[in-house]
Amino acid sequence: MLARILQRPVLIRQILLTWSHRSLFTMQLKTKEFKSLFTDGLVGLAEIFEKNQFELRIAGGAVRDLLSGKQPEDVDFATTATPEEMKNMFQAAGVRMINNKGEKHGTITTRLHNENFEVTTLRVDVQTDGRHAEVEFTTDWQKDAERRDLTINSMFLGLDGTLYDYFQGYEDLKSRKVRFVGSASLRIQEDFLRILRYFRFYGRVSTEPEQHEPETLDAIRENAKGLAGISGERIWVELKKMLVGNHAGHLLELIYELGLAQYIGLPAEGNVGEMKQICQRAQDSSPKPMTILAALFRSQDEVERLDLRLKLSREEKNLGLFLVKYRRDLVKGRDEHDSIKLYTDFIIDSREPDTQSKILELLKYQGEKELLDELRKWSIPRFPVSGHDLRKLGVTSGKEIGTILQELRDIWKKSRYQMSKEELLATLSRS
Repeated sequence: MLARILQRPVLIRQILLTWSHRSLFTMQLKTKEFKSLFTDGLVGLAEIFEKNQFELRIAGGAVRDLLSGKQPEDVDFATTATPEEMKNMFQAAGVRMINNKGEKHGTITTRLHNENFEVTTLRVDVQTDGRHAEVEFTTDWQKDAERRDLTINSMFLGLDGTLYDYFQGYEDLKSRKVRFVGSASLRIQEDFLRILRYFRFYGRVSTEPEQHEPETLDAIRENAKGLAGISGERIWVELKKMLVGNHAGHLLELIYELGLAQYIGLPAEGNVGEMKQICQRAQDSSPKPMTILAALFRSQDEVERLDLRLKLSREEKNLGLFLVKYRRDLVKGRDEHDSIKLYTDFIIDSREPDTQSKILELLKYQGEKELLDELRKWSIPRFPVSGHDLRKLGVTSGKEIGTILQELRDIWKKSRYQMSKEELLATLSRS
């Protein structure tokens, strides 16, 4: 099947550029990343659609990745077949279908050769409220492209390698530009979360921090209030991706300049200056999203308020609280040895399993790269004595066991966690 697809006439060389009467930009792709998609599962899927005379194309982010020379992590498909038509032909082919939750919006997920394939019917939005859309199915590929958010996400790729690009998405991708399809304001009003998706993709695509089109920023500013109606969970998903991308400091500052912060849970008087410093310090150490965001907070109360809005995970919330509490108090010692002792003692004394990971984020926040490297290699030693060991020696009182364990822990600590169980228990006979 793959051979049949790829042997269709190539327009000129590996890539040929043409313009059709509908201003459709096309080219033909034959890269190793594209060819690697043709597993037994995809070949089988393509044969089903070809047999039933429905078009099937790769859609969205996978097209963008392939054109960038990247291997897509996920591949979504679009088709002219309706959900009902897909169900009928999959049933006739004896192909299993799973997860029918997306059928209302045109998506059918099927499984071939131990692979899942998500296929969505072409559609247009007939009514939107800024959060959800009522859709109507279509067979017009351009109309489906028109309803997508950004030009770089509005392209389709045929299984013969032909690119279908209605809104100069490929040109924008080559130029590292992020633009909305058509009117930025209209696209945003269809789903206000697209404001944050714009920032996220800007950090992924653009090589420079300040290449925004003025009309795009105007549209974002004018529609900022719409984010108030978007769920915290959806906002946090986009915000986290933005924070670990390029230009995070610039984009967070822009969020404040455009008046978005108050609608997404960020503190009104966020410490933008410190946040930009932390982005600079930590840029080579892969900080977690909360490590960057914590710089904005002036108190732990602001972390609590963010949690109420965005529904953070327990780990994320606790990290934010930890960084705000210790970023000034827990600083390095007089020299490297003293610093390592300071941080390792803190980790051992806390007796919490995730304290080391919090300390690593603190060191990223503080820009302590050498200490960070040292502590990454350090494994938390296990205190070798237990209450059971003391009971075997005849100590039965729970209170006494607790007191002795603490005394032994202090001795163990002074040995820099080197003393064994036998050595520690031997100190009891000498006392």
